[in-house]
Amino acid sequence: MKVIQTNEAPAAIGPYSQGIIVNNVFYSSGQIPLTANGEMVERDVQAQTHQVFKNLQAVLGEAGASLETVVKTTVFIKSMDDFSAINEVYGEYFHTHKPARSCVEVARLPKDALIEIEVIALVK
Repeated sequence: MKVIQTNEAPAAIGPYSQGIIVNNVFYSSGQIPLTANGEMVERDVQAQTHQVFKNLQAVLGEAGASLETVVKTTVFIKSMDDFSAINEVYGEYFHTHKPARSCVEVARLPKDALIEIEVIALVK
């Protein structure tokens, strides 16, 4: 196992890693819309989704992977009412490559984020 950590994404806010590589597969922890210095972005679901993708790209890059090598995403959202707005931003990052995905509404996310995404990707 190889632990992945980058200063280009927010540090873990608990006893976990930003990601782990096992057998050339990268497993990310869920990324919420914190900046690399730990500040929450504005309470707009699209702005928060863009920040989550910025964080995912940083940890994927550190792992030697990319959005193009993602095979599965899990999206946790505060409200299904935001599904369309999130999908619009999601499609900007996964437009030709479309990994498998689950999306669930949850009661609450860390730091009261509106969205959290985790990924599984192949390492190049």
